[in-house]
Amino acid sequence: MKYINDYAEGERVIAFCLVKSREVGVTSNQSEYMNIEIGDRSGSVIAKLWDVTEEHKTIIQVKSIIKIDAQVQSYRGKKQFVIQRVRLATEADEVLMESLIPASKYPLEDLWNQLQGFIGEIKSDVLVKVIREILANEELVERLRSFPAGVKMHHNYYSGLLEHIVSLLELAKRLLPLYPHVDRDVLYATCILHDIGKLYELSDAIAPDYSTPGQLIGHLVMGVELVTEACRTHQIPTDNSEILHLKHCILSHHGDIEMGWGSAVSGKTPTAVIFHYLDQIDSKMNALGQTLSGMGEEEEWGYAGALRRRIWRGF
Repeated sequence: MKYINDYAEGERVIAFCLVKSREVGVTSNQSEYMNIEIGDRSGSVIAKLWDVTEEHKTIIQVKSIIKIDAQVQSYRGKKQFVIQRVRLATEADEVLMESLIPASKYPLEDLWNQLQGFIGEIKSDVLVKVIREILANEELVERLRSFPAGVKMHHNYYSGLLEHIVSLLELAKRLLPLYPHVDRDVLYATCILHDIGKLYELSDAIAPDYSTPGQLIGHLVMGVELVTEACRTHQIPTDNSEILHLKHCILSHHGDIEMGWGSAVSGKTPTAVIFHYLDQIDSKMNALGQTLSGMGEEEEWGYAGALRRRIWRGF
């Protein structure tokens, strides 16, 4: 199967894709055009539609699945599709959602089973109760199995958050023998729950944007609220030392307050400090891996948005 990023300049494209964003503009002769970000499993491309009609504006909405007939052109050094014809997809087209959005390269059930295995390694009854209470919410679990870890920066694809969590747990397991003063159970619980608030900070798994609560409260505080609710259900005291430690790690995992990255408090325990750096390693390496994989074979340099700089392939 050929995806939109597989097409080269000069080729004709007939394909189904997902509308990720759209913007209507007006030309000098007062006719309307539309810039559309379309995507499928291979990534995103900007498409141009000239002579926009009212019907076009009705059917081309964010998260719509459309079928396009387009020509691949180059604009300012970047690939651009010029749409000749477009229509909404129908049930008869039998378009598979997994063909329309980038997804984790790891099988979903493998990731989920790995997560359950790590939960089974936690010895603290209190932390296990909190984690299992949060994961008893079927809606939350459905989101956890599908949501990205972010809109743009890292693990920004279907099931990306679950992949990020499992990757952090693997990193933690390998480093813990070197640092016996780190609380193993709290570290594992933080790996699992540090971004759990993103399941409500973000709107959905298909074309995620920030929800109103997400913008007003943020996922760190939203995650701590979920922990508090689970504690209330099991009558776990609010001053329980493991719960205080877990909440501290969640609220400080974006780094020292002085960095301005959104932490509510600076890390004050070895566990909180090491988790911040684990999170940085995994998120940055994932983002850099995506940058490298998106570069052409002949490209030596590429821009990494996560680092706000160009990076060298190195080989």
